[in-house]
Amino acid sequence: MTDQIHQDALHIRKLIREAEAVSDEVLIACARLKQAMVRARQNPNVNVDAGQRALMRLTQAESQALSLSTSLLRVHDELSKTARETMGGDGDGNTQVAPSAIAEDAPVLVAA
Repeated sequence: MTDQIHQDALHIRKLIREAEAVSDEVLIACARLKQAMVRARQNPNVNVDAGQRALMRLTQAESQALSLSTSLLRVHDELSKTARETMGGDGDGNTQVAPSAIAEDAPVLVAA
């Protein structure tokens, strides 16, 4: 393996991990937002249906963010396979992704 291939692999590894971390942060931010929205409408002066459409839209966004996360896991899995093929699987910590984590499921339809 050339030094350039090794440097490229390290750079790609860093970037995929960053992308996965950002994806996780989006999921956390959505969860916090949803929690705040639901708590806000528990106020006795707020109608129980207040923000329902916004909650539905947020749930849709969360679903899309989870799909993004799953797609990034698939990218990570493919990159790990490429690394094993290109670098000979030298046991340098290639990620093993469980097939169930990246399985193709039927698309989830969310009412708009």
